[in-house]
Amino acid sequence: MTLNRYNIIVVIMIPALVPILGTPWDVLPPGVHGATFAEVEATFAYNLPRRALFVGLLNASVALARCGCRFVFLDGSYVSGKPIPGDYDACWDPDGIDFDKLDPIFEDFDNGRANQKARYGGEFFPSTLIEAGLGAAFKDFFQIDRFTGKKKGILSISLSSDDTVSRRIKR
Repeated sequence: MTLNRYNIIVVIMIPALVPILGTPWDVLPPGVHGATFAEVEATFAYNLPRRALFVGLLNASVALARCGCRFVFLDGSYVSGKPIPGDYDACWDPDGIDFDKLDPIFEDFDNGRANQKARYGGEFFPSTLIEAGLGAAFKDFFQIDRFTGKKKGILSISLSSDDTVSRRIKR
């Protein structure tokens, strides 16, 4: 009798940060990089301020998932080499959202998104909303380094298939 064993391991890893001349911190390489919350936690929640921001991001993402949101895109100094970011920037895919269930805080942009920051530690925009300065949808705007205008990366987190989100929704 012959035993065949297969070891199939699929690993999705957040890419290493890269320098951009003129930017104070290393950033994600250009592109939209898939990630899970477990990977975001392992890579970016490495000190107390970053941990607090991660918890807020996760709570906000669970709230978005509960109304049908399928993707969150993560940007800002949180996904950079900045040791202590003040917040994170995120945008969410409005496709499939039940807007009757959407927490109004995700549409509250008053006072520099102060209510969003107070509740979740970061800012949220619909991914298709046009950013006024460059005239690009937020998903595209987030892929431009604010210091140099060069391309950089963002993270895409699938809320519909993320184990961390699924466990929290079932509670």
